[in-house]
Amino acid sequence: MPQLGKIGGLAALYLGLAYAAGIGLFLVVLDMPSITSAEQKLEMLAANALLFHGMHLAIYVVFGVVLTALVFALHETLKGVAPASARFASVLGFIWAGLLIASGMVTISGIEPAIQLMETNPSAAALYWSGIETVAEGIGLGQGEILGGLMTLIFSMAALRGGIFPKILNYLGICVGLAGLLSILPGLHDMAALFGITQLVWFFWLGAVFLQR
Repeated sequence: MPQLGKIGGLAALYLGLAYAAGIGLFLVVLDMPSITSAEQKLEMLAANALLFHGMHLAIYVVFGVVLTALVFALHETLKGVAPASARFASVLGFIWAGLLIASGMVTISGIEPAIQLMETNPSAAALYWSGIETVAEGIGLGQGEILGGLMTLIFSMAALRGGIFPKILNYLGICVGLAGLLSILPGLHDMAALFGITQLVWFFWLGAVFLQR
């Protein structure tokens, strides 16, 4: 189905671009790793409120919506060769997408109240924003990419067994999935960074393959 390939391809390319934009913004432009205290985070938020809002909209809310389109395309492509795996991975993908949307909306809804509170009570504002971050990170699976990892792993294994997509792409997806699963273990949360970088490559490659099919 040409239309299905177009939907899957464009969706995967958007997800890869969103990953790249998020990495560039948070690690390079805003230098988030160097901002550790709640007061510093709040000052950064106040100085970049519009940018912060827009990026969370793009890389969480819109990302989650577009992810559902990619999951649907993968399901329709793989259901003929691995119906059970395709259904299971799709359910995981839809749950992951919903949680990402919820996480982004929690963060976005907390920006304006935090900035307003900062004008009258900076300490309370810092505490409030810490709470928003904790809730958003918990919903967004910030301490382990179990859903994204499992989804990518199962889809890739199904595609490998069914002879769908290039083998190297499927092996890459399996590695991405394993990195995501390892990131939930104590002491291995940093594996989430490896998961993100490798899944970025997987998204771009998958998008190109879909558009060529």
